[in-house]
Amino acid sequence: MIDRYLQPQVEADLARKMVFVTGPRQVGKTTLAKSLPHAAEGYRSWDIARQRAELLAGTLPDTSLWVFDEIHKYRSWRNWLKGLWDGRRDGQRILVTGSARLDWYRYSGDSLQGRYHLLRLHPFSCAELGLGTADDLEHLFRLGGFPEPFLSGSETTARRWSREYRSRLVREDVRDLERIQDLGNVELLMLRLPDLVGSPLSVNAVREDLQVNHKTASRWLAVLERLYAIFRLSPLGLPKIRAIKKAQKHYHWDWSTVPDPGARFENLVACHLLKWVHWQQDTEGLDLELRYFRDTDGREVDFVVCDRRRPVLLVECKLADDELDRSLRYLHERFPKAAAWQVSLRGSKDYVTPGGIRVAPAGKLLATLV
Repeated sequence: MIDRYLQPQVEADLARKMVFVTGPRQVGKTTLAKSLPHAAEGYRSWDIARQRAELLAGTLPDTSLWVFDEIHKYRSWRNWLKGLWDGRRDGQRILVTGSARLDWYRYSGDSLQGRYHLLRLHPFSCAELGLGTADDLEHLFRLGGFPEPFLSGSETTARRWSREYRSRLVREDVRDLERIQDLGNVELLMLRLPDLVGSPLSVNAVREDLQVNHKTASRWLAVLERLYAIFRLSPLGLPKIRAIKKAQKHYHWDWSTVPDPGARFENLVACHLLKWVHWQQDTEGLDLELRYFRDTDGREVDFVVCDRRRPVLLVECKLADDELDRSLRYLHERFPKAAAWQVSLRGSKDYVTPGGIRVAPAGKLLATLV
């Protein structure tokens, strides 16, 4: 079993507050939870009928750590947890896991603010796995970062897993949490979106494809984001650049679903950068955010990490060795203090330009993250 990168932080935070560990389904939250001392006997899942009945009856195990999985499916979960925490005995620790954005679902009702720390668990990455070679990165590129398909080592297993995963997410999570009736069209949306990775996402185009109104299409995209199927990035908008303001790009937590190799590699890098940004937000309290750059003249840089709206990292993705990207050079000239990288999946060149831009295989950058 691979020790997950969040485990030390979970153990440290449990000494002070409740801990919410959230992330995509099957990313390893239950395995992480059960690896903690005393967690196995204290684990209760809302999805298991017998354990759900025990929770509703208030029959909790006599152990120092309670682990509640998918408890957000209970309509009154916020008040229930608040009462449990406020009335706890000395030394009682509470861990909550869920495959939906618990930070969002807690807003509709009595707030749990001040009673918990939120940690987001991501799929495997180069740094977490200790991958160091181009072949290692190619393996991760082909199979995705979710534990089951990656550890299988089989592209066939990964494809079957991914197909079943998307179907279960729509048929179970969307149905249980969002009360959407037209699940067939939501599933069609899930199948359509991987083809649109890498370009600004047009809600109007999605609406026309599915023959629904703009409000419905927007809601479905928001639902998929809340359930960790996709995430969206906004453009960088600052006074010194003529950037577009509104058009968002989207990426998938399971990048193996993206058919185009270039878009899939861009998606892989997006997931690595988002994992690092979330880690900095959740554990250090930093105000980092992940964006992209595109201006009215058509210049585009794949990713910009900002600290309080100030660019600190610029990243452009290429499949193989290529000339230095002009848009990356343009943006770096305007933000020279930001680290700038042009990374490639299958390239071998590794050098720094006179302007200070690092051109290198992607593993060189990804290994420095988390």
